[in-house]
Amino acid sequence: MTESNNQPNLCPGQQAPALYLFPVPMGEGPVLDVLPARNVELLRSVKHFIVENARSARRFLKACDRDIDIDSLTIVELNRHTPAQAVGAMLEPMERGCSVGVISEAGCPAVADPGADVVAIAQRRGYRVVPLVGPSSIIMSVMGSGFNGQSFAFNGYLPIDSAERSAKLKEMERRVRKERQTQIFIETPYRNSKLLQWLCQALGPDMLLCVATDITGPAESIRTMAVKDWRRQRLEIDKLPTIFLLYS
Repeated sequence: MTESNNQPNLCPGQQAPALYLFPVPMGEGPVLDVLPARNVELLRSVKHFIVENARSARRFLKACDRDIDIDSLTIVELNRHTPAQAVGAMLEPMERGCSVGVISEAGCPAVADPGADVVAIAQRRGYRVVPLVGPSSIIMSVMGSGFNGQSFAFNGYLPIDSAERSAKLKEMERRVRKERQTQIFIETPYRNSKLLQWLCQALGPDMLLCVATDITGPAESIRTMAVKDWRRQRLEIDKLPTIFLLYS
């Protein structure tokens, strides 16, 4: 669970430690194409990290600056397997005046991400929380969809059970039509094409569907069409991060 250099990590001179929330690029390409230089500067100064996946976090840190000494860092994993009672202890460096960074696998930490748990504890303890600028598939897909950006809801993953999934889709359709609220959801990449096929069968022909794929990546595509038009399309999106949006 933890990687450490087994040496004391005192942080003299840091009078106001912060919990920094570091966004991660969602696709391949130069880091500075999607992240501000300030993010990289702050990464260099932080020695303690809470990450969703240690391997991808190390890769991200090296992509930001190859001179970062990974072995000198403390890296602790926080994911869906982490016991709830273990989360609070991850902020222990802040008690010694050290800043801590939170890194998701992709996109913004604490948004549809287990990092929200440690942010909640930091807020309760009165620590300074600093979200940093970076790519968010939710916000960027709304921006590119042409749908209502005044009122929208992110629903996460749809239920696996077919009856529950159908019920959830009907609820989202109702909110689109009655409240004019954009509905947003995601799927595990290897099931993207299957979900798109199901949506084309289950939704009314005039419902608008936006499929936003590989945002900020080399295969980026954000396309909005009526469901009746999507039924004539054949997309290969099973290996690409994709977000789906509904409107009318």
